[in-house]
Amino acid sequence: MCIAAWAWDCHPAHRLLLLFNRDEYHSRPTQPTQWWAPGEGSKEILGGRDELGGGTWMGCTRDGRLAFLTNVREPSSLIGGKTRGQLPVRFLQGSHGPLEYATEIAKEADQYNGFNLILVDLNLGTMVYISNRPGGDPVIQTVAPGLHVLSNAAIDSPWPKALRLGQTFERYLETHDDADTSLKHMVEELMMDTIKPDRCMVPETGVDPEWEYKISSIFIDTAKGQARYGTRSMVALAVKLDGEITFYERYLENTLWKENFIQFHMEKEQQREP
Repeated sequence: MCIAAWAWDCHPAHRLLLLFNRDEYHSRPTQPTQWWAPGEGSKEILGGRDELGGGTWMGCTRDGRLAFLTNVREPSSLIGGKTRGQLPVRFLQGSHGPLEYATEIAKEADQYNGFNLILVDLNLGTMVYISNRPGGDPVIQTVAPGLHVLSNAAIDSPWPKALRLGQTFERYLETHDDADTSLKHMVEELMMDTIKPDRCMVPETGVDPEWEYKISSIFIDTAKGQARYGTRSMVALAVKLDGEITFYERYLENTLWKENFIQFHMEKEQQREP
């Protein structure tokens, strides 16, 4: 189901600091974060890959485009809905700015199960949020500078796990200067948190309350029937003011936790419409 927290355009040394946990059934085949071989005319994407749908939950490009996705918790699903993981891919491989792309996606939003999508152009300094739930027309908004959290409801919704991550993230940034901001340490300190709220605080989403409680922590490790479900990967991404991008991932492969560390410098592109 995923959860993300980020500091956008409000840090003295970073344009963006992003933390992201991906939650999924352990049986779903997945490739860890790597550079995808670009197809003809398409851009190279750095991201994990869902081998069933072919999309991603989070990815970026060398020219400063970034997108990440969470599902919206809902009791029923649209049978035959389009694969949500293609929404970030289409943005990353395309040329539209975040707002233009979000406007285009809004026209087909009813063809997808519930999603929250964040679109970023680091060269433009633009971040946009689009969601197709709950009900009515899709919501599109520009994301203001500051600290934000996104789980499986609207951006900055006060779910207990979102509030907890937002608070711990803010405290971490207040007590660690840039030289002491280790992405690996941030993941270990903030994204492996297994504390659940009191049952009375768990949000009512229409799904089974017991299941909602089991997945109410930031880091999840549980089961649904015979199927193991939980946090499959944890990511920290940092974009410095000079354009240096550092990507750290801790991911589960079978029963072993492994690590990825990738660093590159963002390329400049010609001015585009936001």
